[in-house]
Amino acid sequence: MSAAVDRLVEVVRLLREHCLWTAALTHASLVTYLIEESYELVEAIEDGQPEEELRGELADVLLQVVLHSEIARERGAFDLDGVAGALTAKLVRRNRHVFTSDGALQPSFPTTVAEIIASWDEAKRQEKAAAGSGQGPEPGADGSPRLVGPDALEGLPRHLPALALAQKALGRAERRRALEGAEPAGGPDAPTSASGGATSAGFATEEELGDFLLDAVRAARAAGLDAERALRAAVGRL
Repeated sequence: MSAAVDRLVEVVRLLREHCLWTAALTHASLVTYLIEESYELVEAIEDGQPEEELRGELADVLLQVVLHSEIARERGAFDLDGVAGALTAKLVRRNRHVFTSDGALQPSFPTTVAEIIASWDEAKRQEKAAAGSGQGPEPGADGSPRLVGPDALEGLPRHLPALALAQKALGRAERRRALEGAEPAGGPDAPTSASGGATSAGFATEEELGDFLLDAVRAARAAGLDAERALRAAVGRL
């Protein structure tokens, strides 16, 4: 690694040895800080904060990675080099449109995003098959194929906010159906709800979509319903 990264690892290690507060940190106790620092980074990006602020927020997120790696090193599990090595291997393995299996560059590269997505999805499918989890989506309660199914939710953090979870799950389902040559669920021009009913909402801008979502949450509150829990349950029924 670079001298700066090596020094960072050394400083964190020394803090673990000589600072009682840092020494008491665990993977579990760091979770709240990881979430907080991640949201602060998102805020810096979305607010267009100066480069210096962005660098600082990235540094705070990096500190969380280094701390977790150091805690793992102390118990003989892995260190930051191991984390970097695992990430490098994963990037090479998943991006076969750029790299050969030994990490060298391919002689040519895809010219469309669709080719890249297809290659990425095929690499993930093979990983799942090799791990023995290549089952297709389960049927719904009425015996019909489910739009998403457990396979589209696999690997998604269970604590992901419901709206982000729904978007990711539907995106995976759409890619899978495209690879299988199937039409989008409900036909190309007929979006459907999780209960099978057609939706009539159409949005030209994110502002209009935001207003619609806010109205839905407002209506849920008025009815004494939990919008987050309701959407999470709906995703589970897809």
